[in-house]
Amino acid sequence: MSGTEAVGEGKVSGNQASIPAHIRRRLEIEDGDLLRWKVIDGELRVEIVRQRLGVFDDFEPGESDEPVDGVAEHDRFGIGQDDVREDD
Repeated sequence: MSGTEAVGEGKVSGNQASIPAHIRRRLEIEDGDLLRWKVIDGELRVEIVRQRLGVFDDFEPGESDEPVDGVAEHDRFGIGQDDVREDD
């Protein structure tokens, strides 16, 4: 393996994918970082968007007149096949 390559395998479980520890360390991927997935010419590419510390420190959640089911709302906002962008 050359100095610029890193090979590893991760497992997909539901809508989550694991990243091998040696790749996370090498790329300094930390909890809270965002992974932006792109398909370009049939190849998967991943961009790391670093989380800035304290970005939500002043966040005040809004109020709702109706009860909110956090699990249902989370699942409702998942990306399905019909939602995939073809802009790249």
